[in-house]
Amino acid sequence: MELFNESDTFKMYFCENRLKTFEGWPFDEDCACTPENMAKAGFIYTPVDNSPDAATCFFCLKELEGWEPDNDPQKEHKSHSLSCHFLALKKKVEELPLNEFLKLHQARHKRLISKNCNEAVDKFEVAARLVKSEILKMEMGK
Repeated sequence: MELFNESDTFKMYFCENRLKTFEGWPFDEDCACTPENMAKAGFIYTPVDNSPDAATCFFCLKELEGWEPDNDPQKEHKSHSLSCHFLALKKKVEELPLNEFLKLHQARHKRLISKNCNEAVDKFEVAARLVKSEILKMEMGK
């Protein structure tokens, strides 16, 4: 599922916009995972009731929770999402020529499509197992 509409997605390429999402973030000063460091690492704050410290990379869509004050957002992000193109950038988004930015954005869309497809396959497999189970029950009842 898309986290943002397209214009909001473009805004999230810029650290100051990601930082704005961290209102109510449980860690602030004297921590490695301050809102500033989280935003620099590509994260946006995406809390839910059972995970009040959930943060998601706007780019690769990797969600992490269970943060500890000494967790380094860059290191955590890299260790859980080795293929995040956003983390691999050698320069700031503002410094990218248009063709490089468009390639980066294309990689984000590929990741989003892949994630959506994988989720659809997972749902289908669960549904298929349920149908198979029902069929087996019906056969045994004959």
